[in-house]
Amino acid sequence: MLKNKKLEFWFVVGSQHLYGEEALAQVKKNSEEIIKCLNESGKLPYPIVFKALATSADKITSIMKEVNYKDEVAGVITWMHTFSPAKMWIAGTKLLQKPLLHLATQFNENIPWKTIDMDYMNLHQSAHGDREYGFINARLNKHNKVVVGYWKKDDVQKQIAEWMQVAVGYILSQDIKVARFGDNMRNVAVTEGDKIEAQIQFGWTVDYFGIGDLVAEMNKVSEKQINDTYEEFKKLYIMEPGDNTPEFYEKQVKEQIKMEIALRNFLDAGGYTAFTTNFEDLYGMKQLPGLAVQRLNAEGYGFAGEGDWKTAALSRLIKIMTKNEKTGFMEDYTYELNSGSETILGAHMLEVDPTLAADKPRVVVKPLGIGGKEDPARLIFNGTTGEGITISMLDLGTHYRMLINEVTAVKAAEDTPNLPVAKMVWQPQPNFADAVKAWIYAGGGHHTVLTLALTSEQVYDWARMVGLETIIIDKNTNLRDLIKEVSR
Repeated sequence: MLKNKKLEFWFVVGSQHLYGEEALAQVKKNSEEIIKCLNESGKLPYPIVFKALATSADKITSIMKEVNYKDEVAGVITWMHTFSPAKMWIAGTKLLQKPLLHLATQFNENIPWKTIDMDYMNLHQSAHGDREYGFINARLNKHNKVVVGYWKKDDVQKQIAEWMQVAVGYILSQDIKVARFGDNMRNVAVTEGDKIEAQIQFGWTVDYFGIGDLVAEMNKVSEKQINDTYEEFKKLYIMEPGDNTPEFYEKQVKEQIKMEIALRNFLDAGGYTAFTTNFEDLYGMKQLPGLAVQRLNAEGYGFAGEGDWKTAALSRLIKIMTKNEKTGFMEDYTYELNSGSETILGAHMLEVDPTLAADKPRVVVKPLGIGGKEDPARLIFNGTTGEGITISMLDLGTHYRMLINEVTAVKAAEDTPNLPVAKMVWQPQPNFADAVKAWIYAGGGHHTVLTLALTSEQVYDWARMVGLETIIIDKNTNLRDLIKEVSR
């Protein structure tokens, strides 16, 4: 199972010496109380560490330099407890290369109307400090996140937690390495892209390997490894031979197990966290990897078919942010066009991600119909339901663009006993026709990442961090405005 690094966030508090040492001591005490409460809330996915009171330009610059080179620090949360003159933030903020959240809060929830005096005002003036600090971040074009509200409230803590997920995605995006087994599918446009620009802008490394490299690794897998894994399958899945003989069924499943073990060994040896395959490039292989891919998806590896390395890397990125919950490679396949109940059925030839499963997967062996190889084994299941998003990334030649469509995953209207793949079904916002039109007008591809564990705002926050043009299709989308926006 792929696991994220242990990371933390530093809490830096803005103030100044103007108010005296007694006031600064109170600022520090208040800050430590806030951090203790946030860490003990159980709502944050990563710990917050109180770093320092920022009372001078030299201090701030030193802190930001340290943030940049400390690998365990995923980002900075700042709070302007008192008025913090923003000129002293310029040098340090310019140097900061990690995500920044401005927490616009105040230590006390309520104003003490009967007793408030200038001593109270001087100590508790976050409203004053927030504007000064916010101006300089806007002037520096930092693309930082702003969270507003009382720090004890659930919604504020939820926003901090969601931003942390994004910030970690930004940091670990730099480590994403994609292994391409074979090239892109011939004659398909949307799977192409500028790999150098992707590495510069997103941090993704994309390397090519001949399919023979994987075949060589498969030849190293032992029968004991295969047999042991097959026994595990019996506990994890419903083994469903169907019309196959037991011998043929077991043989085909074990071929996928051999691929799974070989793929994992190959990827881990090279530090790869995502990969692609291509059914047009299978020389030396008996089957297209299907169940093998799904098993690695369940462990957190990113994937996309037909050599689509952009979507494979995007899949890994979203898995990082969601800690591999309800997230995976998806493809728009076919429409239900019955008026009032229009939906999209998403699937792929084989490789639908098991983290999206609503029921216990079945291991099935069926013909593939393309690729000219043996019948591959795959996991079949019904997709889960809930609110989510589909995400696509495209290279427009001059720049990259990300599309996000808010969707509601639903149960299929009927069973699909003859469909030999797992599936998801969803209703797109704002409505079926406008969502499909908007996606097509904006150039969205058929390959996506579907997640029911992130919001569109979180993915948009990441896009701002990396300077990525983003189009969000949601309940507020106006088709004419969108067409105008994407036609500029």
